[in-house]
Amino acid sequence: MYRRYLPTLTLKKQQLQSEIRTIEARARAVRREKEELERGFRDWIAVFSEKDAFPAGVVTVSNIRKGCGNIAGVAIPTFEGADFARGDYDLYATPLWVDLAANHMEKAILLDLEAEVFDEQVRLLEEELRTTSQRVNLFEKVKIPETEANIKKISIYMADQQVSAVVRSKISKRKIALRDAAAAEKEVYSL
Repeated sequence: MYRRYLPTLTLKKQQLQSEIRTIEARARAVRREKEELERGFRDWIAVFSEKDAFPAGVVTVSNIRKGCGNIAGVAIPTFEGADFARGDYDLYATPLWVDLAANHMEKAILLDLEAEVFDEQVRLLEEELRTTSQRVNLFEKVKIPETEANIKKISIYMADQQVSAVVRSKISKRKIALRDAAAAEKEVYSL
């Protein structure tokens, strides 16, 4: 049973390792994209330092949409998007670049949220990978050798019992033969 179950566990372990590498690569790509976006923000830093140039609460996250996925039997969150709310500000009193900056901020926040979901996926998959690796090692290094040793002991015991049964049957057969011979001899002398 352990030998039949071990390949399934090994396959699950390999699949988890592969998925973790894939998700980590996607998370790195999202973080690189965010870094490039932040490089674009550097041009705006001077503008943000102006007094009351960027009104507070222009961009707020109103809803984060997450779904549920399944990888190798592990339920993981999936990022489906986020909804943003724009604060009210006077279009005549605020600079023209505020809308463009708000769009950049939304995209940066979106990338951060996506990266967080990827991190959570990796955490959950690594936890399952650790458990699966422990099971694989338990089967390979403990249960299978232990079971093989027990099977060997049982085989030896059964072979000993079989030899013992054969010996007992030979002894019984000899005793019966001796008894029959003694009874036949007694009968011959009694005639």
